[in-house]
Amino acid sequence: MDASHHLFSELFAQLGLPDDDASIGAFIRQHRPLPPDVLLAQAPFWTPAQAALLSDEVRRDADWAEVVDQLNLALR
Repeated sequence: MDASHHLFSELFAQLGLPDDDASIGAFIRQHRPLPPDVLLAQAPFWTPAQAALLSDEVRRDADWAEVVDQLNLALR
């Protein structure tokens, strides 16, 4: 698989969260809707390490940025 295409489950694993479909769905349901004026990485439910990972990946437009953007949309 091309390293630039990550799955939601892989992002959740990177964040140290349960990465099965049911857990991902529950996480999204629990934390949405994220207010439009709150950046994804600034959401109050992230640990500092999780927030840093999300922020860094988007800022650097790294290979995880696409799936981070997908998570951002899912939480809106």
